[in-house]
Amino acid sequence: MKKGIIILGSANSNGETKKIASFVADKLNYPIIDLKTKNISEFDYEFKNRNDDFHPLIEEIVRNYNVIIFATPVYWYSMSGIMKTFFDRISDCLKIEKETGRKLRGLEIAVISCGSDKVLKDGFHMPFIETAKYLGMHYISDVHCWVENGTIPISVQNELNKFITSIE
Repeated sequence: MKKGIIILGSANSNGETKKIASFVADKLNYPIIDLKTKNISEFDYEFKNRNDDFHPLIEEIVRNYNVIIFATPVYWYSMSGIMKTFFDRISDCLKIEKETGRKLRGLEIAVISCGSDKVLKDGFHMPFIETAKYLGMHYISDVHCWVENGTIPISVQNELNKFITSIE
């Protein structure tokens, strides 16, 4: 079994995206890192934010995992702001943390999206796919989910199980 981690990027640490991420985490035995609990500043061209939580987190990820699942709610037709900030900070790995950046090459990524619409608008996954290509990572799968009345519908659970199989 592949060793992986789920990066949760939601404004609500206990919301619907967390419920979906936990379903997957339990089946794959992957830990969840909640970006909301981290102090990660926006990208800074002068790299004055080197002492926040981004560098230790990305170093832990490349050192210990070969699969990264990004779990994000759909906010205004795209990934959450906190997830976008994390993606922007990957630029640090191309400029000042190049050794860490090189270790991203070959890792696999997948995406869980969660929203109120049952169908995503075209283009939602493009930033994830293109980032993977640019960094030499392998984009392996994605799944879009929703929660109804506080529970994961059976149809969504079935899709999540297919997603999990695609990662194992």
